[in-house]
Amino acid sequence: MRKFLSLMLTLAAPALAQAQTPHDDLAKVMDDHWRWYLSTHPVEATARGVRDYDDRIYDISLAARDGQIRAERGFVARLEGVPAEQLDAADKVNRDVLLWMLRDDIEGDTHPAERLMLFTTYYGWHQGFSGMADALPFYNRADYDSYLKRLALYPKQNGDALAITRQAIKGGYVQPCSVLQNYADTISGIVAGKPEETRFFEPFKRARPRDLSEADWSAMQARAVTVIRDVITPEYRKWHDLVVQEYLPHCRKSDSASALPGGPAWYAARVKAHTTTDLTPDQIHEIGLEEVARIGKRMDEIAVKAGYPSRAAYIRHLRTDPSYYAKTPEELLRVAARQAKTIDGLLPRYFGTLPRLPYGLKAIPAAEAEGTTTAYYGPGAPESGISGTYWVNTSKLDQRPFWELPALTAHEAVPGHHNQIALQQELPLPPFRKYLAGFTAYVEGWALYTEYLGEEMGLYDTPEKMMGRLSYEMWRACRLVVDTGIHAKGWDKARAVAFMKTNSALSDANIDAEVNRYISWPGQALGYKLGEIRIRELRAKAEAALGPKFDLRRFHDAVLAQGAVPLTVLESQIDGWIATEKAKA
Repeated sequence: MRKFLSLMLTLAAPALAQAQTPHDDLAKVMDDHWRWYLSTHPVEATARGVRDYDDRIYDISLAARDGQIRAERGFVARLEGVPAEQLDAADKVNRDVLLWMLRDDIEGDTHPAERLMLFTTYYGWHQGFSGMADALPFYNRADYDSYLKRLALYPKQNGDALAITRQAIKGGYVQPCSVLQNYADTISGIVAGKPEETRFFEPFKRARPRDLSEADWSAMQARAVTVIRDVITPEYRKWHDLVVQEYLPHCRKSDSASALPGGPAWYAARVKAHTTTDLTPDQIHEIGLEEVARIGKRMDEIAVKAGYPSRAAYIRHLRTDPSYYAKTPEELLRVAARQAKTIDGLLPRYFGTLPRLPYGLKAIPAAEAEGTTTAYYGPGAPESGISGTYWVNTSKLDQRPFWELPALTAHEAVPGHHNQIALQQELPLPPFRKYLAGFTAYVEGWALYTEYLGEEMGLYDTPEKMMGRLSYEMWRACRLVVDTGIHAKGWDKARAVAFMKTNSALSDANIDAEVNRYISWPGQALGYKLGEIRIRELRAKAEAALGPKFDLRRFHDAVLAQGAVPLTVLESQIDGWIATEKAKA
């Protein structure tokens, strides 16, 4: 009998092994995709605790890009083969989100502008490489050895990028002249001064690792100086010289992406990608104009309450009164830090679940600060012991008013980007959703929503702070008008700058940097206001449906509970949450 049962089990084993469910099939695709992604993004792999690729950096070449697209098409085919109707709700979201991300990347690659234009005024490969150390662990000899190996690989990456950029120049896929005035300086500034003064050397200023002797540590520091001086610096000079000698003479006269070959189709694709909606540029432009008018009325009211005859008069005062501006970078950082800690103390009143990962505050590196925005957030990597970072711009101090800091900190640090992104990294989600999902309309819409939430938190306790908050909301509303105006309606930079200056309280330097960003990075700026509008609509819907059952902390937890998703998916999730809350006794 035992022999018979054993024989039957042996014969049945192949059938049992083949009894894969759609859930199992989906899990296999997601696992294969994540392992493939880490193999093609080796620095990200190290940050996430996978040390198999510590001697590599990203392959930026077009040949590598072609290979990535082929792989992504394969994953799409496998995902389409998983029957969605046989998946539970959580698996359906996983499948839909990964399909959305893959299809967006594949579609983007069909546009030469996306494929060949490797930099914006906001970000380029040279900036990414200079900040590589921020995402890496530095605990022992192996960590420093792998970092030095990676530094030595930069000539290949830079050479590939320069080759692609020359191809872009030849095809007319170039950035407009109007945004490139000081761009070459952002390249040369990264390697200005002694090697020990560059960002590349920063890890070697830390405490000596325990597994290195003093002599070995000194030798490793000397190796770093050599590679920065003899390998990296010449490459940055090559890129600087190409910009000056080859790129600027061929820069684009029109500010509109639509002036590029295939530009209108590319812009339409970028609008859809960043908003996760089917709204047209014309529809978005009109929404922007309506929001500008609405917010403007509130700004007028604040100006009158502050004792000024008009909004323009109050803004002139805010822009020119020296008491609103820091005298030193350290003073600005101190005020920003105090603002951040003040908000920290309020968070439990508005959120039931908070991330475990802390965040720090740093000044944006000087080489980048002159041409970039007021602040930004850098995600942490818990697996590698790296916190989140609230990066604050300490250049042009007469353009960085204190009254902007409450809204700025709410957006870039807490309860904005840090709360959302750090919590997403801790959620029980597939890795690609923890670390790769970054839908602009959700991520930036949430951060802008938290600026609005700051009113309820009491952050804007003076007229100037409230004007700063409204100016920031106006800024994002202006983006809807300006971005679509430039790329779909023929506006030039001067008209965009004038519109921003008339309607917001932003300083001239910030307006110039922002408009440069919208011109060089089409569509990205549209996600903020559209995402915030949708989140506020969902909150109003929940409040109306639940009445006294509505709990603001639970609503916020529900919005953040699944990480970044397209707005349609978020709406479905909140509808489900409302139904669950209604059913409670």
